[in-house]
Amino acid sequence: MHNDIPEIPLANGHTIPQLGLGVFQVDNASDTKNAIQWALSAGYRHIDTAAYYGNEQWVGDAIRESDVPREDIFVTSKLWNNVRGYDETKRAVQETLDRLGLTSLDLFLIHWPAPGYIESWRAMEDLYHDGQLKNIGVSNFEQNHLEDLMSQTTVKPQVDQIETHPYFQQTALHAFLEEQGIVHEAWSPLGGGKNNALADPVIKKIATAHDVSPAQVILRWHVQREEVVIPKSIHENRVKENRDIFAFGLDESEMQAIASLDQNKRVGPDPQDVAWLKKSQTYGSRR
Repeated sequence: MHNDIPEIPLANGHTIPQLGLGVFQVDNASDTKNAIQWALSAGYRHIDTAAYYGNEQWVGDAIRESDVPREDIFVTSKLWNNVRGYDETKRAVQETLDRLGLTSLDLFLIHWPAPGYIESWRAMEDLYHDGQLKNIGVSNFEQNHLEDLMSQTTVKPQVDQIETHPYFQQTALHAFLEEQGIVHEAWSPLGGGKNNALADPVIKKIATAHDVSPAQVILRWHVQREEVVIPKSIHENRVKENRDIFAFGLDESEMQAIASLDQNKRVGPDPQDVAWLKKSQTYGSRR
């Protein structure tokens, strides 16, 4: 590739670009397509969507309308909580592929550990062996969910995509994923606009020292923790700015200063909240 975005190795010998564009809550065609076009032009080669987001068809349109070959773009989607079971999961994967207009996915994730995920995973394993899903993983799975999944199935998840940002650092789960050879992918890496990590004085001071933005400092912190990051933006300048995090580095004292900011505070739902998980199984996509 013509850019300097590192590729993180997955346990099966494949790789995943360390920086991607997320499109959660991008709910119209023009914003979705513009953001992806800007990202691809800036050198991104990784797009993260989900059935629940209701924008897979626009993601597919943007990929087709770009001048970047399909095989150079790493595309992720996810199985929502209202789909469980072997046949249902296979059908949902096909529906996602149809909406995207693709014949295969680079990564497919179970979105949350809502009940019934074992049978869904077995369907994904078969689609993985068939090559329709190049890599399979999970999202929002805690250690207990992962141990349960791995004890009953044969393919270990390649990725766990979890909420991670300076105020919620997932230190214990990060260590467990590392030990298991499962790549840690951070969603809401900047805090999702729901906390003030971008305005934190420690982060602002580091940003000033490097002549970069607070967002770039936070993304660089994730990168140096060997996480994959998928910041979302529908603003061209921010899409480009988020891309420029590989030309500088944080030293040990700066990494430690950010590590000290952890408040163990989520901005999203708690995967251990069984009542929320069950309730979420009644939701369809956002559209």
